[in-house]
Parts: sequence; structure tokens; C-alpha cells
Amino acid sequence: MEELLRPIYQEWASRCNTLGILLIEKNEGHETVTDTFDALLLVIVDLQSEPLFLKHYSINGEKAALYAVNEQKLNEWFVLGSHRKAIDWVFNGKIVFDRNDYVWQLRQRLEQFPPRERQLKMGLEFAKLIRRYTDGKALFSARHWLDSYNHMMHALHHLARLTVIEHGLYPEVTVWNQVKQMDGQIYKLYEELVGSEEPLPKRLELLLLASEFLIHSFVAPGSSHLCEVLKQKEGAWSIEEMTHHPQFAPYSVDLTIMLEYLVERKVLSAVEVPTNGEKMFERYYTLQEEKN
Repeated sequence: MEELLRPIYQEWASRCNTLGILLIEKNEGHETVTDTFDALLLVIVDLQSEPLFLKHYSINGEKAALYAVNEQKLNEWFVLGSHRKAIDWVFNGKIVFDRNDYVWQLRQRLEQFPPRERQLKMGLEFAKLIRRYTDGKALFSARHWLDSYNHMMHALHHLARLTVIEHGLYPEVTVWNQVKQMDGQIYKLYEELVGSEEPLPKRLELLLLASEFLIHSFVAPGSSHLCEVLKQKEGAWSIEEMTHHPQFAPYSVDLTIMLEYLVERKVLSAVEVPTNGEKMFERYYTLQEEKN
């Protein structure tokens, strides 16, 4: 397949904005890594280039896909987890072009997982975990067992990814293979949820109790990025200020529920600021130790 794709990647390699090209071929048992295509080319281009460019090809009865992605979009995939296969592509793809060792250095950076990136990624996973756990618990109380099961399964996945990140690694597509070697407790919860013969409500009840304890253990690392950003300004923040701050943007819709959870856990304090309305206050947030 590499020979068939050579004219395509050589044309991209000749462009001055191309930093590196990787070839990923479909392996038996891992067809989804390439989205069922026989091969995939990942072309990394510089910041000034279009964020994402896609093309699909048919060559001698085989299918190939080309992803041309700029540095910013690729980093967004890594940090936000919006395209988890990209990690696999960069780590395991065959380098067919590498301008000034760009891809090699990128792999080195990913292996080292810089602390700042790790802190942000833990914050994002923690926010998603709180969202799923809170919704799953509410649905359980309303006796919507299957909907609660769906949310708690997602919550377990976020716990799993938090564990992997805490160990200094990027979560891969096969995250449970990673967690099995790192945290037997979380893996056991996963096995019990999907494989136990207990009635579903009983399984969910036990999982909710166990999850609450595990979530508590991630409060400090999971909130550290958010707390560091809050320290950039003296005093309390409004939700409006936060939503317009670029470092809070990745949290998106999960920011509000994370803030309220951290208030409950006394990591943050909610401050009431008077408005023009009688007995109406705007809710601001500040670090617990800053409350007067």
C-alpha cells in the first residue's frame, strides 16, 4: 500500500508547509484504527495552514484516507481527546517524511507528557466525570436504570482516563488495557458493571458508592488546573468572566457543574454579589482559602 500511496505523500512532502507524514495501515483485529480504510496518511502541516483537510481515495480496489491537519488542530485532538485515534497514529504510524525531525520530537513530547498539558487534560476529564456521575446518580434516583447505566459507563471511562493521565501517559483507544495494568480497583468496577449477574439496580447502587470514593481521590489533581487559572486574578470570578477566558474555554458546557461540585467539596466558595434587583445576587466563585 505504501508504494501505491507514494505519489500522494511525495506531493505533500514537496510543500514547504508540510512538517511530517505518517502512514498507518490496517491491521487484522484493529480495523477501526484506520476507520476501516486499508491505509491512512496523516500529514502534519504548520500553523498557518488550513486546520483540517480530508480526502478519500480508491486505489486498485483498496481504500485510503488522507488527513492533513495543522499543529494547532492536532494539539487540540491530543488535549481535548476529541480524536483519540490521533495518539495511536502518531505513536505507531510509519514515518515516511519528517522535516527537521519534527515527528520524532513530537513523539518525544508526547512520551514526556509535559506537566502543564497533563494538568489541563486531567481537569477536562474530571469535569466530564462529574457531569456523567451527577447525571447517572440523578437518573438512578428516578429509577431510569438503563439511562443511569449509560452515564455510569461513561463515568467509568473518564475515571479510567484520569488514572492513565495520572501515570503520565496519554489515554489510548484501548484505555482498559492500560488501566488493567495500573489500577485493579477501577478495572474491577468495570468488570462488575458489565459482567456481574446481580440485578442492574444493585450493580448501579454499588458502583455509585464506589465511584463517589474514587472521584473524591481525584478532586485535588482534577481541579488543580482550574484553581491555578483562578489565581491569576485577585478576588472572585463571575461565570461570564470564566466563559470568556481562553484557558477555561476547553471545559465548555462542563464548567458550571464542575464549579458547583467544587463548591460542595469546599475547594471553592460561592460569593454573593449584589445586583440592581432587590434581594437578587450574582453568584461569583473564588478559592476557598480566599474567602473572608
